[in-house]
Amino acid sequence: MLQPKRTKYRKVQKGKMKGVSQRGSELSNGMFGIKSLDYSFITSRQIEAARIAATRFMKREGQLWIKIFPDKPITKKPLEVRRGKGKGAVEYWAAGVKPGKIMFEVGGVPLAVAKEALRLAAQKLPVKTKFIVARDFEA
Repeated sequence: MLQPKRTKYRKVQKGKMKGVSQRGSELSNGMFGIKSLDYSFITSRQIEAARIAATRFMKREGQLWIKIFPDKPITKKPLEVRRGKGKGAVEYWAAGVKPGKIMFEVGGVPLAVAKEALRLAAQKLPVKTKFIVARDFEA
């Protein structure tokens, strides 16, 4: 029986996203966060745009944690290229997000500042989100 040839880079299929997030569904670092309500691939550019929007509003006070990482290569073939000849080149990197996954966490700022900063960050993302507060938060 022939064994598949091992290559340096593994080809990653897009796959199906089903179910809810098992890991990363509770706050671990900050007092506030945004939780995903949809399935989506979030690109590294979208994550960076959300990070910049949130940190600008917070004026570099407090701390922001990004809980997702774009580890999935999304490939695409160039326009007007015939079929065949292998898989296309990596177009961008993305993070698969399921419902219930916490994407960003904020700590060290008041509730009003955190809420507005995460609202601005959520506008940059392609998923519906929900603002959440830690259970042990005292207003």
